[in-house]
Amino acid sequence: MKVVISRFVAILILVIPGIIACYGFLQMKKATFDYFAAFGNDAVIPDFNWITFIVGFILFAIGIGFIGGWIFFRDRKHNYVAPRFKKKRPRPNV
Repeated sequence: MKVVISRFVAILILVIPGIIACYGFLQMKKATFDYFAAFGNDAVIPDFNWITFIVGFILFAIGIGFIGGWIFFRDRKHNYVAPRFKKKRPRPNV
């Protein structure tokens, strides 16, 4: 039973940053779409919503960075990475 719970917690740890990254992407998309959609309306001067875009970019970067780091360290533990990313062994003193 402990294995099932630990795997469920591990999935949650990966799903939450994924949701955060998706939300950030949607905020960036919304800011960009609203800016270009305003060109069709002659009554409004198009103005880019930088705050929404930057907050979305930060959330996207945090989510993707966490998932990428998780995958990198897991692959490093299983020795799946290129030689330059492997842990350095201390040299024996002669």
